[in-house]
Amino acid sequence: MKIVTYNVNGIRSAIGKGFAEWLKAVNPDVLCLQEIKANAEQIPVKLFEEQGYYHYWYPAQKKGYSGVAILTKTKPLNVTYGCGIEKYDVEGRVLRADFDFASVMSVYMPSGTTGDERQAFKMQWLDDFRKYISELRKTHPCLVISGDFNICHKPIDIHNPVSNKNSSGFLPEERAWVDLFLSDGFIDSFRAFNHQPHQYTWWSFRANARAKNLGWRIDYHMTSEVLRECLKSSHILPEAKHSDHCPVLLELNY
Repeated sequence: MKIVTYNVNGIRSAIGKGFAEWLKAVNPDVLCLQEIKANAEQIPVKLFEEQGYYHYWYPAQKKGYSGVAILTKTKPLNVTYGCGIEKYDVEGRVLRADFDFASVMSVYMPSGTTGDERQAFKMQWLDDFRKYISELRKTHPCLVISGDFNICHKPIDIHNPVSNKNSSGFLPEERAWVDLFLSDGFIDSFRAFNHQPHQYTWWSFRANARAKNLGWRIDYHMTSEVLRECLKSSHILPEAKHSDHCPVLLELNY
């Protein structure tokens, strides 16, 4: 089972940059997308149907903003849109597909880079999301939470931890939240296999950051501890350049 998460920063823009051809080559079983920035009727979904995908879209109410999606070769047993908290669901941040082996979530966590108000929103989200997942695990213990967390966990996950120590996405309280989340019984699946530095999933469009590999690792597959024995491999795929992010691949045996 190959699961890929990818913040495409606009699905229509990504399609214009060869996204569909890339998808055919990688051929994941499940694809979790973030920042689709479009409604389903604006997307040429036949491109995905021709490749054998069922597709589920959860856009934000605000046009051209946020939104998540899941594409899957196996029809889910159930699909749940949102987390049941209106102020987050209007922004299209959570989509879950339940399969017989696990439930896979595409999640786009808020950014706090635009100012204090959105940073406060982000911190409230983090608190509420952790509570939501705690309740969800009572009925869905096998979770794969895939998406853009908008947080670098450790200094190894960011190109310049000293100069970014006061930057949203690397604040002590955000990093501490990841510690708590992992202690709740989750695995940062990429770091289960790879402890090398300079492994990033997002680069600023400014200052030629991607060519210089001045990036941040903010995209994750967080898996329930009960799935540890199923983890086969995880890889960042920086050669995919349809977005300011790149995809992350998780392979599971089940």
